[in-house]
Amino acid sequence: MDDSARHIIELYQRHASAWDQARRGNTQGVESELRWLQRFRQLMGSGVQVLDLGCGGAEPMASDLIEHGCELTGVDSSRTLVDLCRQRHGDQRWIHDDMRNLALNEDFDGILAWNSLFHLSPDDQRAMFAVFERHARPGCALMFTSGPAAGEAIGQFQGEALYHASLDPGEYCTLLDTHGFEVVRHVSEDPDCCGFTVWLARSLDY
Repeated sequence: MDDSARHIIELYQRHASAWDQARRGNTQGVESELRWLQRFRQLMGSGVQVLDLGCGGAEPMASDLIEHGCELTGVDSSRTLVDLCRQRHGDQRWIHDDMRNLALNEDFDGILAWNSLFHLSPDDQRAMFAVFERHARPGCALMFTSGPAAGEAIGQFQGEALYHASLDPGEYCTLLDTHGFEVVRHVSEDPDCCGFTVWLARSLDY
């Protein structure tokens, strides 16, 4: 595992404002992401309670969900980004925590880990599926992004190493099945969404 994996939380805290500005400034990319978010909402049906893991500053994903009537519980490891969420949407719930440790004793209609799960090490990603399971109601929509194949990729943000990792697609399928989810839609390196690899799944009704 690359050493940058151990410093991802500190990186986002140091550069929270720059990250938020970059997210809000990427209007063309955001439009394509919101099309996936529409599919996520449709899969939730009439449900409104959403757990957003790695919510950032709420822009654009959480804000769009709120605009469409969802009740948000957002979790992020950057206190600065959580404070931005509270400033923008004070009527929603925002939690400063590491999503790997999350145990709210609640369940949700939708769980989102958009561009956050893939910053975890492979072993931490595997463990996250138990976190998804214990927060999912029957029929819960789950959407997350990954890489297209198993491996690590080290990008850069603000001149610092930015860690990414992915499991093999077959292992994601196995983990989803083991933890009570079925794959609804999966697109690898979606050309219509910034090349993201997207998973949309639903928890089974039992």
